[in-house]
Amino acid sequence: MPKRTNSSARWLAEHFSDVYVKRAQQGGWRSRSVFKLEEIQRRDHLIKRGMTIVDLGAAPGGWSQYAAGILAGHGKILALDILPMEPLPGVEFLQGDFTEETVVRQLRERLHAGLADLVFSDMAPNISGDEAVDQPRFMHLVEQAGEFARSVLAPQGIFLVKVFQGAGFPAYLQDLRAGFQKVAIRKPKASRSRSRELYLLAKNPRV
Repeated sequence: MPKRTNSSARWLAEHFSDVYVKRAQQGGWRSRSVFKLEEIQRRDHLIKRGMTIVDLGAAPGGWSQYAAGILAGHGKILALDILPMEPLPGVEFLQGDFTEETVVRQLRERLHAGLADLVFSDMAPNISGDEAVDQPRFMHLVEQAGEFARSVLAPQGIFLVKVFQGAGFPAYLQDLRAGFQKVAIRKPKASRSRSRELYLLAKNPRV
């Protein structure tokens, strides 16, 4: 069996001692990231019954699971991920690569020519560990998510997207502010303090 590197051993130790990991396991949640969405929901009240929600980068399903609990059968959730995801009540799942146009077309078709009220994007590419490679790949994915959101959101629609501070972030934030009437930055407590991870909450796309 290959020997673990020091960094992977540290990550495993941190992961299994993480209070949010333990809370997720105890509460039956599929991922610790659900607590990031929960904190933003408490503050901004973005999820409401009757909504049509698109969850990009959904697997293993924590955000869809949380949103479905609030909708309680009154609304629609379309979830997408390149990885498989176990079924969830009230969630329609599409497995595919968001960077492929055919997959995005299928996602649009499942909206049945309608509009979304809320688009989540918790997507991230596979990480190589080289920031000079990873950050541009991540920002490209985030830009695609933003373009998709603006194309499907209703006039009072909301876009919540995970970003990492670094190259391309200031320009993306400026672009988002140009495309939406309101943009706020959120750093949930469940985001590890050493992480450059932030969430941008954009409301009311400009016509």
